[in-house]
Amino acid sequence: MASTFVEGGNVHANGIRQHYLRYGGKGQPLILVPGITSPAITWGFVGDRLGQRFDTYVLDVRGRGLSQAGDLDYGIDACADDIAAFTSALGLEQPVVMGHSMGARFAIRAARRHPGAFAKLVLVDPPVSGPGRRAYPAKLDWYVDSIRLAMRGCDAEDMRPFLPKWTKEELQLRAEWLHTCDETAVVTAFEGFQTDDIHVDLPHLAMPVLLVIAGGATVILPEDAAEIKNLLPDVRIATVEGAGHMIPWDSFDGFFAAIDPFLT
Repeated sequence: MASTFVEGGNVHANGIRQHYLRYGGKGQPLILVPGITSPAITWGFVGDRLGQRFDTYVLDVRGRGLSQAGDLDYGIDACADDIAAFTSALGLEQPVVMGHSMGARFAIRAARRHPGAFAKLVLVDPPVSGPGRRAYPAKLDWYVDSIRLAMRGCDAEDMRPFLPKWTKEELQLRAEWLHTCDETAVVTAFEGFQTDDIHVDLPHLAMPVLLVIAGGATVILPEDAAEIKNLLPDVRIATVEGAGHMIPWDSFDGFFAAIDPFLT
């Protein structure tokens, strides 16, 4: 099947340059917000599939990919406001917002801070850590060491110790683009996993919400899902069994089986 890729572009929104990749070009708008070290291009294979049904925009979160980096505010509120500002700058009406990991936390905060801006939220394995909570299972060194390696220049085999189950093509793409992830942005986001409380936002979400859980990871445990359900009783929950935190990489068909009924 032919690719649905339309274009890459930049927009000035929330005071910075935001870069995006667009797929599909027609249908309901959908904004995909990647995780902590995932430039937009690394989610292109998901955007390509989403573009079959949606006008899909995959964002480079500030400090990643081709979006603005440097001396910026990388806190959760600024990054959440980026999503709303991007929506407004492109004139997108009631988009679906899909966030993975860090991006899901930003989506939650954006929906709380900008009520009525979004039609639906898809929260893909968001870290449930925060003040007084179980720590996020990944370690900061894993991110920092791989970024510094990419900054020097590396190839797929250099990336393999960090992601041993990925294909050579996936590793090569990460090796090519990881150097665009600003270390300060990544450290700030990781520290925010421990200090930012997204649970206080959940009862204020007044739109349909789907929580997608990686069944082969420990980011969201059953008790975490139960707490989210208690705070947001109407949330729908789908588990992709056997998939690690990077769900579409581990189970592409399982990922879409989880999200398609909600998006329909």
